[in-house]
Amino acid sequence: DQYEKDFEVYHAAGLQIHTHTNGDEASEVAISAIQRVLSRVPRSDHRHTLQHGQMIGHAQFRRMASLGLCANLFTNHLWYWGDQHVEMTMGLDRAARLDACRSALDAGVPLSIHSDAPVTPLGPLHVAWCAVNRVTPKGRLLGAAECLSVPEALHAITLGAAYTLHLDAEVGSIEVGKRADFCVLRTNPLTESPERLKDIVIWGTVLSGKVFSASP
Repeated sequence: DQYEKDFEVYHAAGLQIHTHTNGDEASEVAISAIQRVLSRVPRSDHRHTLQHGQMIGHAQFRRMASLGLCANLFTNHLWYWGDQHVEMTMGLDRAARLDACRSALDAGVPLSIHSDAPVTPLGPLHVAWCAVNRVTPKGRLLGAAECLSVPEALHAITLGAAYTLHLDAEVGSIEVGKRADFCVLRTNPLTESPERLKDIVIWGTVLSGKVFSASP
């Protein structure tokens, strides 16, 4: 009740709200509260976002899409805790549905993915690698049907992330009129093996149009 009350205050004030949900019940509570708020105070292009969303299911993603909600999923979770969830907390069936990126996109939910730093290390290419490969340290493939393609994962860490922050007019893609802030990779992630995505070396960065090489 308190969440719904607070959400309505911030929503009515025109703010964008990012809500941390983890289990499927937490996501259900948030989605239902947001649905009630939107019925009372309609607002287009709000881009409210559920963060983490590790156990959001197919039906919940469809509801999110109908409400204009975004998702920012914690895909690093698959690598750092996937085995523990299979063996200790939820079993293989539910663990295979962790961070269901494919379900989000198929439902039409704008998607970004993240590392939850400092919980796991920064490194967008590792985040993308997790979404593409969905493997654990013990070699398990958790939910092959939820894998993203490399282009989809790269979109999620760039323009997808910018969209969920209402910053897609400024950053997220290399276009005239946007900030000249981006990294330069030594090899092409679209031609590298998907298994090597996390190992691609950064040549350098461009910040405000100035080039900074990572090595001589």
